[in-house]
Amino acid sequence: MAAVSIRPATPDDVPLILQFIRELAEYEKLSHEVRATEQQLAATLFCDHPVAEALIALVDDAPVGFAVFFANYSTWEARPGLYLEDLFVRPAARRKGVGRALLEHLARLTIERGWARLEWRVLDWNTPSIDFYKQLGAEPLDDWTVFRVTGSELRRLAGR
Repeated sequence: MAAVSIRPATPDDVPLILQFIRELAEYEKLSHEVRATEQQLAATLFCDHPVAEALIALVDDAPVGFAVFFANYSTWEARPGLYLEDLFVRPAARRKGVGRALLEHLARLTIERGWARLEWRVLDWNTPSIDFYKQLGAEPLDDWTVFRVTGSELRRLAGR
């Protein structure tokens, strides 16, 4: 096993985070949807009231992956939860324990913060990730459908 370490991202990591986002989008065949900029990432991740946090995964001190997460809220639990927005490990670093290390780190953060659960989404076609998550004990929530409103439809819904 490689020497995997996880550290919180810093403002100096913004270009790296954007690169990881682009690599993840390419893997998911969604590169055309990435609109994030370094300035936007810095303004939302490293401001007075960040809306999300990021972790950097390293193997032998070289960055090989990342995770971006934020708090969500369960009314049923009346407690926050940790929502994992993105997790990505570069192909050359896969099967070296990096993804597991990131998820273990996130699980520890969830518990340390007294939060109720750790949740994320995965694309239906991404069977390698789905199989990996199931091996870790994660359960798919097949009874739930994700809805999204963006762009002109969001403005229309808002009455504008």
